[in-house]
Amino acid sequence: MPVQTGSCHCAAVRFAYVPSPGPTFHCNCSLCHRRGAVWQGCAAAQFGLLAGQEDLLTYTFGTHTAQHFFCRHCGVAPFSHPRLSPRHWVINLRCVDGVDLSARVVHLFDGQHWEEAAEAFLQSRAPAPADGAE
Repeated sequence: MPVQTGSCHCAAVRFAYVPSPGPTFHCNCSLCHRRGAVWQGCAAAQFGLLAGQEDLLTYTFGTHTAQHFFCRHCGVAPFSHPRLSPRHWVINLRCVDGVDLSARVVHLFDGQHWEEAAEAFLQSRAPAPADGAE
């Protein structure tokens, strides 16, 4: 996949990444619902901060596992380390240059019922058993 670029609203924070294969999703947890983010995964090695390290602040809540990064100037949150996989990134596609969200299938991650949604997501990603295996 090609490298994608994006930024916060004021462009103080700029980044580049290569998307991981997998679904595009929105989450209905108390934070994501209010933020209106649409997320796409990214492996840690496929993400790079181009500018704005000094302009980033971090917000955590609940278990304090997820780290939500936002610009201290404009308040926009372009990426996070998600609770489900805190060594990876999720990118807010509303902050990515040239993304047409109307051309994507966006799945729901039911963050209001996080434990159940995480289990269902992990099970859906598990490899299928080989033919004839139980």
